[in-house]
Amino acid sequence: MTFEEIIEKATVVLAEEFEVEVSEITPEASLKDTLGLDSLDLVDVVALVEQHFGVVLTGPDFIGVSTFQNFYELLNKKING
Repeated sequence: MTFEEIIEKATVVLAEEFEVEVSEITPEASLKDTLGLDSLDLVDVVALVEQHFGVVLTGPDFIGVSTFQNFYELLNKKING
């Protein structure tokens, strides 16, 4: 899966799940603030990633992830090594 495909798919999945407009999800936007995430919502994000991308994320994976760009890069690293 290319980096662009990861971005597109992740954006659509997150927008649908957390009921935000796709246009609000930009690389520099805050993942937590844009989606209104609390610690329990991170469990949902982990489940969505596993369901849609087939990779498992753990708590330590999210260290340093504050923007959507950080999140996309994390997914790319997990999916494509």
